[in-house]
Amino acid sequence: MQKNMLSYLQNSALRFPLKTAIKDEDESVNLSELNSQAKAIAAHFQGLNITKNRPVGVLLPKSVKAIKCFLGTLYNGCFYVPLDVKNPASRLEAIIKNLNLEFIVTDAKHAQILKNSGVNLIIFDEINLKGEDKFDRANYENTIDTDPLYIINTSGSTGTPKGVAISHKSAINYIEWACETFNFKDDLKIASQAPFIFDNSVLDIYLTLKTGSTLFLIPQELFTFPIKVVEYLEKNEINFIFWVPSVMANIAALDLLRGVNLSLEFIIFAGEVMPVKTMNYFKSRFKNAVLANLYGPTETTVDCAYYIVDRDFSDEESLPIGYPCKNTDVFLLDENDALVTARNTLGELCVRGASLALGYYNDPVKTASAFTQNPLNLAYPERIYRTGDLAYYNERGELMYKGRKDFQIKHMGYRIELGEIETAALSLSGVDSACALYDGAIVLIYTSQTAVSQREILLYLGKILPKYMLPTRFVMLDEMPLNVNGKIDRNKLKELIKDQK
Repeated sequence: MQKNMLSYLQNSALRFPLKTAIKDEDESVNLSELNSQAKAIAAHFQGLNITKNRPVGVLLPKSVKAIKCFLGTLYNGCFYVPLDVKNPASRLEAIIKNLNLEFIVTDAKHAQILKNSGVNLIIFDEINLKGEDKFDRANYENTIDTDPLYIINTSGSTGTPKGVAISHKSAINYIEWACETFNFKDDLKIASQAPFIFDNSVLDIYLTLKTGSTLFLIPQELFTFPIKVVEYLEKNEINFIFWVPSVMANIAALDLLRGVNLSLEFIIFAGEVMPVKTMNYFKSRFKNAVLANLYGPTETTVDCAYYIVDRDFSDEESLPIGYPCKNTDVFLLDENDALVTARNTLGELCVRGASLALGYYNDPVKTASAFTQNPLNLAYPERIYRTGDLAYYNERGELMYKGRKDFQIKHMGYRIELGEIETAALSLSGVDSACALYDGAIVLIYTSQTAVSQREILLYLGKILPKYMLPTRFVMLDEMPLNVNGKIDRNKLKELIKDQK
């Protein structure tokens, strides 16, 4: 029985030793080289007396080098922590303190960021990548499937990042589900959009290793110019993408797929709500492709629910998030912790099963508040994760995402989901992206290539939303600010409307 994610690399390296595994703008590496060099990195760690089951930070740009370090960390029986080279030193230091990080792999350029941090810096270029012969297998052999695989840092309400620890077991379960559900073969050409600090990258990396396919790391700067992204997909004959909807919406808004010859077979999206208008744009151009909407917080190992698009939707509709992934139960609880089963009845989306994270590293208090005893089961200990998301079952029994509990406002005595306003606005032709915020009034921030007027939007929304849900302020931007993960940066937008007010 598989107990370590490295089994995927080992098996594929035996089957396809000379096949290109990962390619970035500077280098490429085949599966055999990747396996050998990961062991050499582990040997270097062992020479530094980095003992088993410790977090090792990786402060490198998104690159082949970074993935080598992830895998080398695992070969030493440790777990890796991707760090963002664009983060200010203060945030990196907060992560270091929170996780008690003692070792970070970086390069000479980025070592300067942490020169006063007190952490032990391992310079990648000083590692002998031909040192596999010094590798001791003991730590690797003694790793079990409930040991941590990686930590992804998410924002914390107190300003201190929360380190979500994911086990080998949970990640193996996720990759096995993906391969069984979509029947992936070894011919995938995967174009990675997600930064390594965002857990969508987990599917990109380990699906590559599981199937023996090839991963293309798209240079991040290309996403500033969507036409260059499309050209990259065409040039490299990409047939698989797992992207956030905001990036896809930019391509759709500019109609960049017209007249290009792309090979997309799998179009999978997650991380935020997919506007049906954007989905329909891709669906109309790739009629034989599989399109799927995935849902899941970081705490549920990337995704815990999915919907494979199997019917037509109008632009005004919302996509389901569908059904639970393998070995996972997704269910709804009301305000009294009673199970919600009735159609069209809101409840908080909760998750139990193999996908659950180990918890927040070094933070038992936050772990206990988010990962609680299942109130439906008082017979034995069973953890659930309360996502803070609201959802309901549609008439087909599919889960429908409604919005965040903390995006739910009370305005003029009514409970309002800001996400419902966004969905309505996005269904209007000419509105390319939209974000609804509340500062005592409902504010709609949007982008539009065709300069749709506020009056047009208001008239349109008035036909599909009740009067109390209509925005009273509108802000049109040239482009929507995105965070490092490619999602709409709501914090920047909050600052914008605060300054304008």
